[in-house]
Amino acid sequence: MCGIATLFEPSAPDWLPKTIRRMMASVRHRGPDGEGFLFFEPRSGRTTPVRSSDTPADAAGEPEPPAGATLALGHRRLAIVDLTAAGHQPMADANGECWITFNGEIYNFIELRAELAKLGHAFHTGTDTEVILAAWRQWGRDCLARFNGMFAFVIFDRRDRRLFAARDRFGVKPLYYWVTPTGGLALVSEIKQLTVHPCWSARLNGQIAYEFLNWKVCDHTSETFFAGVNQFRGGELLEATLDELGAAGARGTPLPLHRWYELTPQPFAGSFGEAGARFRELLIDSVRLRLRADVLVGTCLSGGMDSSAIVCTMRHLLGDTAAHRQKTFSAYSDVAQFDERKFAALVAGHTGADPHAVVPQPDDLLRDLPKLTWHQDEPFGSSSIYAQWCVFRLARAAGVTVMLDGQGADEALAGYHGYFGPRLGGLFARGRWSQLLRECLVLHRAYGYGWGKQAGLIANELLPLKMAEPVRRRIGRTVANPDFLNMARLGATPRWPHENSVRLREALRSVCASHLTALSLPMLLHWEDRNSMAHGIEARLPFLDYRLVEFCLGLPEDFKMADGWTKRVLREGLRDMLPEPVRLRRDKLGFATAEETWMRERLRPEFASLLEKSLATAQPWLTPAAGIAARRILAGEAPFSFFVWRLISFGQWIETFHVNAAAN
Repeated sequence: MCGIATLFEPSAPDWLPKTIRRMMASVRHRGPDGEGFLFFEPRSGRTTPVRSSDTPADAAGEPEPPAGATLALGHRRLAIVDLTAAGHQPMADANGECWITFNGEIYNFIELRAELAKLGHAFHTGTDTEVILAAWRQWGRDCLARFNGMFAFVIFDRRDRRLFAARDRFGVKPLYYWVTPTGGLALVSEIKQLTVHPCWSARLNGQIAYEFLNWKVCDHTSETFFAGVNQFRGGELLEATLDELGAAGARGTPLPLHRWYELTPQPFAGSFGEAGARFRELLIDSVRLRLRADVLVGTCLSGGMDSSAIVCTMRHLLGDTAAHRQKTFSAYSDVAQFDERKFAALVAGHTGADPHAVVPQPDDLLRDLPKLTWHQDEPFGSSSIYAQWCVFRLARAAGVTVMLDGQGADEALAGYHGYFGPRLGGLFARGRWSQLLRECLVLHRAYGYGWGKQAGLIANELLPLKMAEPVRRRIGRTVANPDFLNMARLGATPRWPHENSVRLREALRSVCASHLTALSLPMLLHWEDRNSMAHGIEARLPFLDYRLVEFCLGLPEDFKMADGWTKRVLREGLRDMLPEPVRLRRDKLGFATAEETWMRERLRPEFASLLEKSLATAQPWLTPAAGIAARRILAGEAPFSFFVWRLISFGQWIETFHVNAAAN
């Protein structure tokens, strides 16, 4: 787990070495354990590793870069596997022909190393980085399908002056790209690394701003809030020679990205009990692989089913000896309706874990907001991510470097209550009337869903966007053309991000797939990566083992959601592992904050002041209706929503990154 950068400038400007150094300095938090650089000078064809003051003493490297370099690779290391200087990066293969800068983990690297050794490859370190290089030499781009892990890396193959860059299947690890005004290319872990480039100017992407402020989504496409800055989607790669990249940059043509992974459900034909057993088997193996580390591994524990399942699975694997007592980290709330401490305490007691907890406070949030915004790179949708920020900060203070977390389970297993709509709509589309009636009765009795609301949920799934607009207004849902945004100034087109993502006859599966690949998970992964790496923590996500995701997506719908129950196969598979009060929970919170109480009661003047400041900062892109609506929410004159926070976060981001309104 690290921070990486690659900078290619065909004209070999003299500012290239200084810029790559500044890029890596801006993400020192991602890799406090070491730093290294590689420079390629095309005239001689030489690759030169270069040291810095943070390079380990035992690592090779020159004190200064060569003149005339057109390509630079940078790396900041967070040491997790093989903590010696042997794991220093950028790393070369045995022949010195292929170099890599790598962020992430290949969990099955031990098995791959054994396979590659039989094919004649020799290994001199205990790292997964060396395994990637050997796999590239052996299988080329096909190596990616063999990796079970989270990764973003760039390989420079000197043999044909080729760059190969890739991002893992679900985009757990970030990889951004920017074609520079000079026709070059920058690949980075965090957008802030681009802001030190001499040609940088922060311009707003109005379409993405619209979709965030109106639809509450981000990271759902390759575009970012910064115009011209894009990201590799999960499962994408780049393979091109430096000459090809230089020609593309000169012509202004798009970067030639290709998909190497498509999410494909694996159909399951067994019984519900057999599905539960298979789910359990896959989850246990996923956690087993993610315990591979030469540093202390802890777990996030909200008290919900997902994090509790990981804690209990870890206990199952490690046993209950004192030497294997795991550390858990939780965020509690001093507002009762948001507090899950009784469930977290139950799981910690059940497993014999060593629990640690923090209670985030609103005044601390306001104090940390500029730093939080800087680390996140882009606006974020609610203050709930601050609870996660505090959890990772607590873990680092306790000496933990790796944390397991439950991200991805909701999207794979239909765990959100928002999936009730696709469930009802799918039953209606398939004409399963008796089951539809039963589901409606359960939702009415267990969750208080009125008949009008349920009819609205069904209509929202079945009707085309234009016809659904009146229904969405009636049930309090977002509409495509809001009155609070200056759409002309934004240069945005009204559209519904969910459009064309749902196939009615299998609505639940298609919504889960769209949330895994676009509408939910990528945004959550962005927040988790920045929150964890801000504190030098590697977050590992067992529910995103691709074998488990493909299995869950291929299950019959009823195995995941039926009779008002979510995540049925998880509840079945972990029947004897989870404490019953947790296994049978119907409510859902996660690491939530009491945002409504904070804004309307505890620190209302402070939040009102912050809102007014953000409204003024973002004024070119808003209409007066934005301020009117937000003030009514803050005053309790309208139902509470995260709209106020989105405006605050948007304004704070504009200020933090000096986004230029005049340039849009």
